[in-house]
Amino acid sequence: MKRLLSATLAALALANPAAAHFQLIYNPEANPTSPGEMPLLLTFWHPHENGHAMDMGTPQEVFYVFRGERVDISDSLTPVTFTGAHNSAAAFQATLPVRRNGDYTVALVPEPYFEEAEGIYIQQLTTVYLNKGGIPTDWSEPVGLPTEFVPLNRPYNVIAGSTFSAQLLSDGEPVPGAEIEIEYLAAEPDMETFSAGEATAQPMPGGAIVALTDANGVFTFGVPRAGFWGFAALGAGPETEHEGAELSQDAVIWIRAYDME
Repeated sequence: MKRLLSATLAALALANPAAAHFQLIYNPEANPTSPGEMPLLLTFWHPHENGHAMDMGTPQEVFYVFRGERVDISDSLTPVTFTGAHNSAAAFQATLPVRRNGDYTVALVPEPYFEEAEGIYIQQLTTVYLNKGGIPTDWSEPVGLPTEFVPLNRPYNVIAGSTFSAQLLSDGEPVPGAEIEIEYLAAEPDMETFSAGEATAQPMPGGAIVALTDANGVFTFGVPRAGFWGFAALGAGPETEHEGAELSQDAVIWIRAYDME
């Protein structure tokens, strides 16, 4: 299988190691206790340092998987404006109907974003997990994206101070030796105003936090604090071109960690 990170993207990462593009699917509650319509903020941003936000095009797909059933929720999309510390950008809100107990795996296939400075497109295929009622169902199953992470720990109640592991797939096959970029959601958004809060942590010295997948495509990360953590495999997907330009088709997963009371 091809090596994941292209020379162009590697140069970009070295030039600006702390500024990580991360597609986000966000609601502050990963474990809802009551049925209802759960709003989800979809924004493309630099969440650790509350950096630059990028304009999103209309997503190609937004869906969730519940007990093996895939349900399209793209008709719930509403354009919104997301405001970070430095600028505002086009974003979207979607609605997740939470009814029965179990796992809700939400997946987003965004329109590729053109990074003008580098002349490449970026498409981050993103998953996030919610659970109602504390009853696990299918959190450990892939949802069929061209590239995706399959969690090996429940992704919605990781204990801060423990570890999280996941397997990276591309076209359904494990990806060994892939570099995984790790991001902390230090500036959590306000769901009423669609604006970023104050950053509660600073980027680490030495650049982006990274891990490597092993021979089975698995990585493990020690989660140091509570909150939302994102993991991205750049260029992991099978598609490498969009509208005549290079495409980085990335896999992204978000998890929720809690302090033990």
